[in-house]
Amino acid sequence: MRYLPLNPEIFIQNRQRFISRMDKNAIAIFNSNDELPTNGDQLHKFKQNADLFWLTGIEQEDSMLVLFPGNPDPKYREVLVLVRPNELKEKWDGHRLRVHEARAISGIQTIVWLDSLDGMLQPWIHLADTIYLNSNENDRKANSVPVRDYRYAEMMRQRYPMHQFKRSARILKDLRAIKSALEIEVLQKAIDITDNTLRRLLKFIRPGVMEYEIEAEIYHSFLSQRSSGPGYGSIIASGDSARILHYVENNRECKDGDLILMDFGAEYGNYNADLTRTIPVNGKFTRRQKTVYNACLHLHHYAASILKPGISIVDYTEKVGDEATVVFQKIGLLKKSDIKNEDPENRAYRRYLYHGISHHLGIDVHDLGTRTEPIKAGMVFTIEPGIYIEEEQMGIRIENNFWITRNGNKDLMKNIPITVEEIEALMKR
Repeated sequence: MRYLPLNPEIFIQNRQRFISRMDKNAIAIFNSNDELPTNGDQLHKFKQNADLFWLTGIEQEDSMLVLFPGNPDPKYREVLVLVRPNELKEKWDGHRLRVHEARAISGIQTIVWLDSLDGMLQPWIHLADTIYLNSNENDRKANSVPVRDYRYAEMMRQRYPMHQFKRSARILKDLRAIKSALEIEVLQKAIDITDNTLRRLLKFIRPGVMEYEIEAEIYHSFLSQRSSGPGYGSIIASGDSARILHYVENNRECKDGDLILMDFGAEYGNYNADLTRTIPVNGKFTRRQKTVYNACLHLHHYAASILKPGISIVDYTEKVGDEATVVFQKIGLLKKSDIKNEDPENRAYRRYLYHGISHHLGIDVHDLGTRTEPIKAGMVFTIEPGIYIEEEQMGIRIENNFWITRNGNKDLMKNIPITVEEIEALMKR
């Protein structure tokens, strides 16, 4: 890992939170993600199962976690399972964790090698009444192959048909949505790296630069600051490409007079920042660009003023839509007749703002959490209104990350340049 060691207390606290929600006399088992092939004998870069990482801090493949708080032997109430280090494999693929290293990362004292787990696990399960198994229940998931969690669940049901099975995901969806102060420290590091990178770009961008050159600067800046790299595919969209929400081709020339929308964020310690800024390629907004940008910034500030405990994302989005309707009329995008005749299921403002305003953020860029239940203190959200005008070939989005507090929220990106004046001043230099 490139990042500095995280505080193991993060994972100790997370396990305690999960165990406190388990049924009496239950055991919980978590698996790492699969290693996925590309072509030939190549593999995609391994990405750890987010739930397993949240509980252990371990990024290594073929890892498992067993939690059995009712185990008669206290030594085996928390067990981290690792693949046994193999000299030949390490010659090809590099170092694998030793016991002392895994203990330092996770705070778990009992380490078991994967090849010896079966003989130990079965007696533990025979003592338990309930088995918690994990699944990916992110509402945005798109599993088209049977991943390890589901294969393992099927095997366990066949092997232990008389046990009661429960879904860990029901608990984790609640717990992972609420970030501890220790988690926020790691997320803030990812945000600070992203801040430094934006400031670098404001000095670098000029007419004639290619979008992929900007992307290369982002990658260089991230890696040089101990980031693992981008938390997601960077969107570097100049001109009319800014209206494509997930534009990732990044292959156009940035032209004088155009705006460029940049949506990127560093990953640090598996936590992800998510920033969007829209800036003028030549360093100076036109009058119209400034008008639309400030309208978007107004929506951003309005959204921040109402994103607080008690409101649901559904209701919050509806309120921002009400404000967008007023703003879009002021800047000439909507007429009174458009608003009067709008379809309640497809409101008039949606022609120019056709995505959500906020999503949960954390280990996953689109992190676990609810849309329909009231927001709670400790959650982290993006706020990212946008205005996309086809007839003007213009797209503007502004995005910061917010930690929900007891009475409101804290802007974790408050130090990142956001106003027209701040952006123009830094680009001028």
